Amino acid sequence: MYDYPEFIQDIKKLTGIDLACYKERQMKRRIEALIKRNKLPGFKEFVAAIQKDSELYEAFLAYLTINVSEFYRNPEQWRVLENNMLPKLRSNAGNRPLKIWSAACSTGDEPYSLIMMLSKHFPLNKISVDATDIDKQILQKAQLGVYSEKSILNLPEEFKKKYFTKLGADSYKISDEIKKRVNFRQHNLLKDRYEKNYDLIVCRNVMIYFTEEAKDDIYRKFYEALNPNGILFVGSTEQMIHSDSIGFTSEYSFFYSK
Repeated sequence: MYDYPEFIQDIKKLTGIDLACYKERQMKRRIEALIKRNKLPGFKEFVAAIQKDSELYEAFLAYLTINVSEFYRNPEQWRVLENNMLPKLRSNAGNRPLKIWSAACSTGDEPYSLIMMLSKHFPLNKISVDATDIDKQILQKAQLGVYSEKSILNLPEEFKKKYFTKLGADSYKISDEIKKRVNFRQHNLLKDRYEKNYDLIVCRNVMIYFTEEAKDDIYRKFYEALNPNGILFVGSTEQMIHSDSIGFTSEYSFFYSK
């Protein structure tokens, strides 16, 4: 009988995404809901369907990724980043530009927030952020740069006024001068190569979906991707229990230095 373990193997061959690295009960429930929505009898038939239907294939990839994001999510943590972490990073970098990665960037709220925060301390032409996500469709949305009022609720008022244009009752477009400072590309945290020499890596609110083994592997790869004294900024529910065994030092809650 064809069941979820075989489905995992087939999806890995088709997409390169290893669903075994995600918490099974949560992910299986999401996929079963999608299968039911498409009126298919089971996992086997769903695999056959996404092989034939490119739109369903793309919709499936988009569905796998959980895109809940907002600008300046957890504002107090952004204050720690700006007031406590940024001076250290500037001191370490000297005269060269900071190298920053927003991993699993979702709809772009996070990398754009980084650019705006950095714009208070550096000329815009000296700032850039690498932003990656596994979901091609969500990256296209990020590059479009249009957001709801709710998305920018926590954003400092100075940034709203300076970098956003209101399009309608509930839509705001971010300025091109901010957009062009972000380098978006597709990347799978579980299998793709990690670039090196980052001063700051921001990866928030995605690790909670992975198994403990997958999380440990990703944290170790982040460690290798950072410069000495580089900083990893994680989400509010993602504090590392054994950060010292990897080589990280806990600086503040949710901030770890190499």
